[in-house]
Amino acid sequence: MSTTSPKHILKDGAPKTITIKELHPTFGAEVLGVQWGEDGVISDEQLQELRDTVHKYGFIVLRATPLTDSTHVSFSRLFASGPLDNISRFLPPGRVPRYYPHLELFDASNLSDDGRAILDPSLSPRAMLLRANSLWHSDLAYNPRRSSYSLLRAVELPPRDPETGKIEGGNTEFADSRTAWEELDAEKKKELLTKDWTGVYNAAHSRKLGAPEYFKDLDLEEGPMARHKVVQEHVESGRMNLCIGAYLWRLEDGEGKTVPGSKGIIGFLNEHVAKKRFVASVRWEQPGDLVIWDNRAVLHRAGEFKGVGKHRRDMRRTTAFDQGPTAWGLNGEGAPLPTLESITKEKGLPLTQSAAVER
Repeated sequence: MSTTSPKHILKDGAPKTITIKELHPTFGAEVLGVQWGEDGVISDEQLQELRDTVHKYGFIVLRATPLTDSTHVSFSRLFASGPLDNISRFLPPGRVPRYYPHLELFDASNLSDDGRAILDPSLSPRAMLLRANSLWHSDLAYNPRRSSYSLLRAVELPPRDPETGKIEGGNTEFADSRTAWEELDAEKKKELLTKDWTGVYNAAHSRKLGAPEYFKDLDLEEGPMARHKVVQEHVESGRMNLCIGAYLWRLEDGEGKTVPGSKGIIGFLNEHVAKKRFVASVRWEQPGDLVIWDNRAVLHRAGEFKGVGKHRRDMRRTTAFDQGPTAWGLNGEGAPLPTLESITKEKGLPLTQSAAVER
């Protein structure tokens, strides 16, 4: 069992304006006492304390926030103190999202484009794309500029179980990839640090893992991919992190050659970080619940949701671009981001079936 505790990495002692309820021995916290003002604004002091808490715990949960689509976006900008990704480059001609004009919101629901129908989990092309959300990943890892924070908000949740009174299923799960690094054996850590491998993160790889039969004809050599180091320092906490998950396709050495045995190494690391002792699960309790995580410090996935084709579940997410020293990886600062054309080419989908396809 890990001996690392968030208490041991606090830089300036306990926060003064919020209360922290730890959710797991090594990471994760529920935050109480946020004073929400108009337009999703909170005090500068609370904003900084929330950032510090995310950096220390990897993810935080804020219950029953008053955020709307508009204030979700504005608060995300404040929290990230920088630019947000948006879905405009993924929209086919003529498509208007149901939450327009807030193109910074990614649709993580099980609903049709107009929000009226529940997607058929076995037939809908978009449902096939969403299956990859159940795999461990960091958001948009295949982007040349990686992401920092994600802010996921519940808008509509399934009904509560009449016997337990709880919303069953559909949890969001997190894996503590920093502690997972720290608990690797010394020889494995030495190998990873000495080799300093580059990871090739591929959008098609994740999709194919999520729905292998549906995407059996995808060519993994095509489509959006990016190169980032597999082991990196999480600058804000000073801890090392394993940048792995479902997007990680292969490893390359310093000369750009594929590392022999890449698949086995990646498989070992993904299995390691997914061990039960590194995992925490967040239950969604009511609309307005908000979870914020740092993609540079944790992995996440969608937990099992047995009502996926039966009950409405509307979740919306913002994701910020990383502004740190390794944000662009080995891709060159200013490298173009994936577009609708590159996504649909990679997935073999007509434009009309692709709509904010990436999560």
